[in-house]
Amino acid sequence: MSTSPAPRTFEVRHVQLARAVFAALAAVMITFSPDHSAAVGMSVFSGWAIATSIVFFVSIWLVYPSGQRWPSVLLGIVTVIAGMAGGVTAWRTTLVFFIAVIAWALLAGTIETVAGARARRALRDSADAQARGEARDALTIGIITIVLGLGLLFVPTQYALNYYIEDAGRSFTLTGITIGVGIFGGYAAIIAVYLAIAGFSPRRASVAEDGAPAPVENAPTASDQGGAA
Repeated sequence: MSTSPAPRTFEVRHVQLARAVFAALAAVMITFSPDHSAAVGMSVFSGWAIATSIVFFVSIWLVYPSGQRWPSVLLGIVTVIAGMAGGVTAWRTTLVFFIAVIAWALLAGTIETVAGARARRALRDSADAQARGEARDALTIGIITIVLGLGLLFVPTQYALNYYIEDAGRSFTLTGITIGVGIFGGYAAIIAVYLAIAGFSPRRASVAEDGAPAPVENAPTASDQGGAA
């Protein structure tokens, strides 16, 4: 008689939904803030990063079994360091914002991309559609995060464009930090939507070795079903 492990109280979808909530809050704060300065950008990034790192750290014990925890460990460490750096008031400058966010995006994106790619390769011939979907989600989020870092690399930090809007009757200045903070806000909105869809996607049954459908008690699907971090 085959035995299956008891279902976990907390699943991958809970990690996805928690990450989606914090990303959505960051996106809303940036979108509705008239001030896209380095101070505001670093404050939002810092709060979001520290909250997200807590999700990663908690998932190490509550979600992932032994042998599958290294991505959450590395992502938690990288993200909390970036968040703490952003919390230093004296460092909330344009240059530090770009350095911190770019460094975090490239490191975290690479970690999640590698984790997702390795999982997809290991599960290539697996009947577990749920696990394949989680790997695909990790790969997707990792790539989007790397794109964030690469995109910010092309934003000139000292850029400034003065323009006048007749309807408003005043002049405005578009700066590099305004663009950079806006790009981060867009990134937060994208991953919030993606992870929310992944977390709420319906679960799919895996196929047992005898060809019969096996009940699935844990994570959902993402692009396909649920996504892992």
